[in-house]
Amino acid sequence: MKEFWSSRIRDMVPYTPGEQPKDRTFIKLNTNENPYPPAPRALEAAKQAVGEGLRLYPDPEAGQLRAALAAYHGVKAEQIFVGNGSDEVLAFCFQGLFEPARAICFPDISYSFYPVYAGLFGIPYREIPLREDFTIPVEEFLGNNGGVILPNPNAPTGIALPLAEVERLAAGNPTAAVVVDEAYVDFGTESALSLLDRYPNLLVVRTMSKSRSLAGMRVGYAVGSPNLIAALNCVKNSFNSYTLDRIALAAAQGSVEDEAYFQENRRRIMDTREKTAAALEKLGFRVCPSQANFLFVSHPERGGKELLDTLRAQGILVRWWGKPRIEDYLRITIGTEEEMEQLIQVLRQTLGRDKAQK
Repeated sequence: MKEFWSSRIRDMVPYTPGEQPKDRTFIKLNTNENPYPPAPRALEAAKQAVGEGLRLYPDPEAGQLRAALAAYHGVKAEQIFVGNGSDEVLAFCFQGLFEPARAICFPDISYSFYPVYAGLFGIPYREIPLREDFTIPVEEFLGNNGGVILPNPNAPTGIALPLAEVERLAAGNPTAAVVVDEAYVDFGTESALSLLDRYPNLLVVRTMSKSRSLAGMRVGYAVGSPNLIAALNCVKNSFNSYTLDRIALAAAQGSVEDEAYFQENRRRIMDTREKTAAALEKLGFRVCPSQANFLFVSHPERGGKELLDTLRAQGILVRWWGKPRIEDYLRITIGTEEEMEQLIQVLRQTLGRDKAQK
């Protein structure tokens, strides 16, 4: 029964977030959270922000954080927009940069929030099929569209586009916005930030949830031309000027200022990813080449849902989508070394590989 519902959402299928269990303790490899704590400076800054000042509204322009991010990326403060997680930033992109009369493009296997936002904001869209190897056919995204949005690296595959291919997208769509969602870029992909001076239609969206361990703070941002940033600000200030609270602003700035910890953290995750990928391949898994903090895998002897249920019964959560082309695949977040070793041990037992390796 959907009485009093808007016609825009009656038939909508909303985004389904990864499971956050409360009934028992699991090894959580299903939501791409960072297995390590936030930077010490981020934690200290958050603690310092807790006090009498919480009675006051936060800075609606996030001036100090934007200045810190601008200095970090070598751009001007007016090229930075911050929001309540990159999901909110992406929602503002759909509202502020895409036309209701022109279809936008994104991959058919990609972040499942994109079609949800398109439906919510009345934006027509075309899903471009990935190639058989799950790579993006860039030529299919060039021209004759109202905009392009895609993650790089892609999700849930983890496969990245080379910078030259991202530039083809920006150059090939001169009359439309090209939004590159770089949620996982810090785990091995070259960022498109270096292209911004040449392409005023290009917007790069980032999050502090993954590589900076601040998923609980909900901090995202975009970097682009002042014109595109002004459009996002127009949407934000027509909706809610105070999108980030004082604690989140402080923690995010502290994280940006703790470069040594950031570099150590991401290197540790990338090293664990490569070790885990090699171990999975020895067990017969097909492992997509990942430059993210997760692996996208399938096994010729077991279905994706079967493996999902088996791992859950053993206290390990991973992500599965029962969708065409990927129903036999699992997305596995990279956890600590110990967590990934336990995953491999459970899979080895499940596949009956123990005796074969003795």
